[in-house]
Amino acid sequence: MQYPIARVIDLVDPATQRLWNMDSEAARQRLLALDPTPVLDIEGSFALVAREGERVCLARSLDRPLRYFLAKDTDGPVLIVGERIDDIRRTLEQHGWAGQFHPTYTRMVPAHHVTTLRLLGCPDPNPVHRRFFEPPMGVLPPNPEVIGRRYVEALYDELRRWLAVQDPRAPIGVPFSGGVDSGAVLLTLNRLLLDLGQSPARLKAFTLSIDGRGEDARQAREFLGATGLEMLAEVIEVPAQAIDPLEAVTVIEDYKPLDVECAAVSLALLRAIRDRYPDWRLVVDGDGGDENLKDYPIEENAELTIRSVVNNRLLYQEGWGVESIKHSLVYTGGYSRGCVRTYACQSRYGFEGFSPFTRPRVIAVAEAIPFGALTEGSNEKLYALKGDIVRRGVRAVTGLDMPVFPKRRFQHGSASADLVERLFTGEESGYRAHFLASHASAGA
Repeated sequence: MQYPIARVIDLVDPATQRLWNMDSEAARQRLLALDPTPVLDIEGSFALVAREGERVCLARSLDRPLRYFLAKDTDGPVLIVGERIDDIRRTLEQHGWAGQFHPTYTRMVPAHHVTTLRLLGCPDPNPVHRRFFEPPMGVLPPNPEVIGRRYVEALYDELRRWLAVQDPRAPIGVPFSGGVDSGAVLLTLNRLLLDLGQSPARLKAFTLSIDGRGEDARQAREFLGATGLEMLAEVIEVPAQAIDPLEAVTVIEDYKPLDVECAAVSLALLRAIRDRYPDWRLVVDGDGGDENLKDYPIEENAELTIRSVVNNRLLYQEGWGVESIKHSLVYTGGYSRGCVRTYACQSRYGFEGFSPFTRPRVIAVAEAIPFGALTEGSNEKLYALKGDIVRRGVRAVTGLDMPVFPKRRFQHGSASADLVERLFTGEESGYRAHFLASHASAGA
């Protein structure tokens, strides 16, 4: 016999629902509708739970996590929903249900879907995932000039929407390496502030330098010098001792090495900014830009070919998809999983982050790019595409010629190569063991 959900415990802080065009109650009603597509009209950052009788619906924006866990009580099943695994664990302990917990029993709501649970009990039925974002693929003409303009126009528009709901006096920080994504964000924000008659002095380009030896600091200076924006530069220097990969594992509750490494340097940067500027709140980054324009080395992943990369919808944003065998129930896939490396780190130090590249309108333009026609089966053409498209778009929208440097990961640009090898020696198995050990005192 199955029993309806007795209770829903929502651990998501209402203050973190940053909705631009409607209140939380109106947004929840869209989750409950039989047609999930109106959820796409919810603008902003959200992680929402809605209940109607025995039916519970959950949905989130791409930029943040939303997890759930089904506990068993004498009165019936209890659904616990929150952003973090450790929050769920603490709630179970508080109610005397610690023995039911294991981190692998938690589930992540996949981005771009409404997840519905109904009549949960014994046995537990699988949730139903209904997609609300399905942009058409490859419908733009194979013209980099047209594509670039459309892409950066969408970037500009999302930044405008975000800026409209912010305190006009609040300073804005951009974690800045001089790379394509952080460069496009900085230049577009600068143009937007000028167009609105506001002072670009609100902007600050924060560049991390570990032990003063990273290449990003030099690259950032060169970028800002070429675009006439040297006054925005601020290098944040931290010692190598400030980088702790195991701390990053705990913060992001994940163990994928590249995500752990990125989170470790992000934590060092954000901690140093917080120490220097106790009241700073707004941070705008370029997360999601690599995923949108498929700028990852295919050769490093034996599961990928250029055909699979250019022909699978939202591959880097969502992974292989919720219906695939490779889909992780605990973490989901792609940037839908990786968003935690940014969101959790920013939350740890009280920052309110935003990346326009994670917004559906920007992603929709990226999905409309005819990657197959533009790359002709060449990995090298694919890798060159992002810089070319974004550079053209930035010129068309801002009038500035954006320097384009070779791609480099955040953790590799903030420190010297030999230091990176010393800082990040952990294998995935070690990070995974550390994560599981942190929960070893609870559950089975």
